[in-house]
Amino acid sequence: MLVAILSGCIGAPETARRAPARSAAPMMSQAPNARACLANLGRTQANFTPLPDQYFGAGCSTLNTVKLASLRSDEMQLGLSNLGPVSCPLANTLSSWARFGVDRAARQILGSPLARIETMGSYSCRTVAGSSRLSAHATANAVDIGSLVLADGRRISVLRNWNDEDPQIRAFLRTIRDSACKRFGTVLTPDYNAAHHDHLHLEVGGKRPFCR
Repeated sequence: MLVAILSGCIGAPETARRAPARSAAPMMSQAPNARACLANLGRTQANFTPLPDQYFGAGCSTLNTVKLASLRSDEMQLGLSNLGPVSCPLANTLSSWARFGVDRAARQILGSPLARIETMGSYSCRTVAGSSRLSAHATANAVDIGSLVLADGRRISVLRNWNDEDPQIRAFLRTIRDSACKRFGTVLTPDYNAAHHDHLHLEVGGKRPFCR
């Protein structure tokens, strides 16, 4: 699974990966807020499966997480790829961003609806590069977006198209970045540092919003 990083993701990808040590008896989250989150996610018409809570040691865990199979736009199901467990709050925020931020921007700016989101992973038990602080990926509270595939077959890649010669493609990517900044606690793009040259890091939670 491909990944990246600050409060989950401030530095370079793939550092200090830790060996999982699964708990003996995983259980499903039963807290009222967890059930309410799943109910909200269901109302978005996302296709998902709740996952058992898992503790992996070293502070890494997947609590109140789901396996997302697809999301829903205004008119169609949106495919997802390379996505591991994501926390329910992250899944809800991702669903809102995909429908109201990405799909509608794709229609208005590029003339074609969104069909699929290609991610570079979600959960990964590791620390922020150069520190002992756990990444938000270590609790399934972050996802990295690599590309967006439109219904007309075009594939908009962060790596190839962030500074595209076509002003409409650049406008589309900046628009969905701005939309993400209104929803997620932390958004990191190629403008932040070289470690994010090929993806958008989207993270829920955090003490203060950060978008760059």
